[in-house]
Amino acid sequence: SGETGSNLPDAIEGAKRAAQRKLEHELGIKKEQVPIEKFRFLTRIHYKAPSDGKWGEHEIDYILFIKTNVDLKPNPNEVQATQYVSADKLKKLFEDPLLKFTPWFKLICNSMLFEWWASLDSGLEKYTNEQEIRRML
Repeated sequence: SGETGSNLPDAIEGAKRAAQRKLEHELGIKKEQVPIEKFRFLTRIHYKAPSDGKWGEHEIDYILFIKTNVDLKPNPNEVQATQYVSADKLKKLFEDPLLKFTPWFKLICNSMLFEWWASLDSGLEKYTNEQEIRRML
């Protein structure tokens, strides 16, 4: 039924399939290492950001989490560099003017991700919100 479903459960399932496919395409992570049933849906965000004055992004994104061991084989056409970092290290990297991050990634990190990250081991249930679409415009 494609990536978009006519109801929320189908749409979430489509987003999980898309995430699995993109993880393989961009980071070389095999589907077997990120099974669909291990993805956890948290919420949706409505995101909008200009890019270069002519182009930009305006979309609704599904926020999914998965905690698993993976083997990375980044696609050089998609990924310049990777590294494993702690939340504190990522905050420090954001301060480096020589490093570039996508606007949506910084926005999500600073508004929600660091709080979610702190709750990974204790559970993310309290953050699950199937009804609301968070506006990040």
